[in-house]
Amino acid sequence: MFIVMNRVAVVEDFAEMFEDRFRHRAGQIDKQPGFIRMQVLKPQTPDTPYLVQTTWRDRQAFEAWVGSEDFKIAHSNPMPKEAFSGEGKIEMFEGMIDSEVADPP
Repeated sequence: MFIVMNRVAVVEDFAEMFEDRFRHRAGQIDKQPGFIRMQVLKPQTPDTPYLVQTTWRDRQAFEAWVGSEDFKIAHSNPMPKEAFSGEGKIEMFEGMIDSEVADPP
């Protein structure tokens, strides 16, 4: 597995707009070959960025998404620059260990 973490520092006044964009997203990523899942994590402490984590079959699947027309569509209407308190940061990881409860309580 290949995991991509996008750290997005959103100004508090734009937090609801940011969250709504994910709630009402077009869903192009869901159709991509090799896409496994996306999680959007809301910060619970001040001055902490949102995390947008996507999981892919492999790096090639992620790179194909970034080079696709669907990616361009998904990112074609960006939020205003003043919505962000800094540059986003993308981190990439290769899955090493994955453990989960088969039937959570």
